[in-house]
Amino acid sequence: MINKLVAKIQKTHAPIVVGLDPMLNYIPEHIQKRAFDQFGETLEGAAEAVWQYNKEIVDCVCDLIPAVKPQIAMYEQFGIPGLAAFKKTVDYCHEKDLVVIGDIKRGDIGSTSEAYAVGHLGKVQVGGKSYYGFDEDFATVNPYLGSDGVKPFIKVCKEENKGIFILVKTSNPSSGEFQDRLIDGRPLYEWVGEQVAAWGEEHMGDSYSYVGAVVGATYPEMGKVLRRVMPKSYILVPGYGAQGGKGKDLVHFFNEDGLGAIVNSSRGIIAAYKQEAYAKFGAEHFGEAARQAVIDMAADIDGALQAAK
Repeated sequence: MINKLVAKIQKTHAPIVVGLDPMLNYIPEHIQKRAFDQFGETLEGAAEAVWQYNKEIVDCVCDLIPAVKPQIAMYEQFGIPGLAAFKKTVDYCHEKDLVVIGDIKRGDIGSTSEAYAVGHLGKVQVGGKSYYGFDEDFATVNPYLGSDGVKPFIKVCKEENKGIFILVKTSNPSSGEFQDRLIDGRPLYEWVGEQVAAWGEEHMGDSYSYVGAVVGATYPEMGKVLRRVMPKSYILVPGYGAQGGKGKDLVHFFNEDGLGAIVNSSRGIIAAYKQEAYAKFGAEHFGEAARQAVIDMAADIDGALQAAK
């Protein structure tokens, strides 16, 4: 799957992943009204609004981007109907030939980690048959519990030719409370990055590993260090746009071949119509606003990469 992701990035010239992280206050009133008219102001109604919102955004941007990243918490908050909307979103994105990164941030051990890996990336055995659960192409993994929590995912990835992105240096302000702590003179995130590179050597695609890393755009200098530590790992970069990251902050996340990183933007794209720059589209045309935001983001990243050469 890493080979497909790289190929689609090369084809689209857009190292961008759109975070499908819907909140009800992002969803225009006409979408909510239609869903509530059908299902009432219920969990089912909220889930229907989320699904219709996602579908229109995907329809408007799928030809411009290689991948999407639905954050499962935004669906879990609506209970079982929300999880059904998550699954419908994953399946629809696959129909559009998009790579799906399940932002699930799982981190546990033993049979629990195995069950998470099977449920999101692999197949579960039911009697004499096996079935895919959510069936994403990649999943995000929290490594805090050590290799016991990661290796079950790597095992399933090998079986299914899928991949993971391991949290190394996250974009949130308090990430340094633990991740920047010095161990033998080096910050914890460097030690985690080294281990990501080692795990990745066991599961390589053509040029890059199936074991990637999450490193926030809000820490470009740390990104420069981690790029050297993990030369064959794809880096998923959150924090662009709404969290303050700009194209010029991203150049160190990429390798000299212009590959090696994919940049996430969530509300900066899916709720673009709420921003002054895209207000002219209005809520009725929120999908078109999202499309223009993707075009502008791609130009910003490309301009920064060209300027850095």
